[in-house]
Amino acid sequence: MYRSVLIKISGEVLGGDSKRGLDADVLSRIAREVREIHSKGISVAVVVGGGNIWRGRYREDMDRTRADHMGMLATVINCLALCDAFEQEGVPTRVQTAIEMRQISEFYIRNRAVRHIEKGRVLILGCGTGNPFFTTDSAAALRAAELKVDALLFAKNIDGVYDKDPAIHKDAVKFDKITFLDVLTRQLKVIDSNAICLCQDNNIPILVFDLYEKDSIVKAASGKKIGTLIHN
Repeated sequence: MYRSVLIKISGEVLGGDSKRGLDADVLSRIAREVREIHSKGISVAVVVGGGNIWRGRYREDMDRTRADHMGMLATVINCLALCDAFEQEGVPTRVQTAIEMRQISEFYIRNRAVRHIEKGRVLILGCGTGNPFFTTDSAAALRAAELKVDALLFAKNIDGVYDKDPAIHKDAVKFDKITFLDVLTRQLKVIDSNAICLCQDNNIPILVFDLYEKDSIVKAASGKKIGTLIHN
C-alpha cells in the first residue's frame, strides 16, 4: 500500500460513455473509492483534466494560448464537481487552482497544499500548471514531485500501456511493467512525454489503469496488480 498518491483523472472519463459533460454515477463512484483509500490513511491529491468540456481548439487558426486558457477553465468545472461529490461522501476536501480564482478556490501554494494534506484533507488541483503549452499530465507529474508522493496514478479510459494503439491494432500487446526509457524510446503516447521525463528524474512510479474497472482506484492505491506500472 502506498502512503501517499496523486491521482490524475482524465476529463473524458468524467463524462461516462459519452465522454462529454459530467456523469453523476462516475463522479459518485470516484468519490466512494477515494473515501475508501482515504479512510485507510493514504494521503490523496487529485489533478483533473478538462477534455470532457474543452479539447484543443474550435478552429485550426485559434490562438494556442487562448485555447489552453479555456482548457484550464474547463478543469475548474471538473474540480468543483469532484469536490461536491467528495463532500457528499464525507471526505474533507480543498480545491486549489494554479490561476487565482479567490471566490471559488484557493490559489495553489505548495506549502499550503502540504498543510492541507497533513491535516487529512483530499486536495483537488485545477488549471494544470497555470501555463499554456503544458498538459494536465505534465501538471500531475509536477505536483507529484512537489508534494513528494509515493506514486502517480493515471486513471484513464484504457487499461494500461500497449505497444501500439489497441483501438486501431487488434494485435496490440499490453505491458504489465515498462521502464520510463522504453516508453520514451518506443514513443508510446499514453502519457505526455514531459510528464514521463519529470517522473523519471524524480523516481516517481506511474501506474496507468482503467478507471471503469471495479474498485480500480482502491486496487491501484493498495498496490494490487492492475494496469501498467512505469518505473525506473
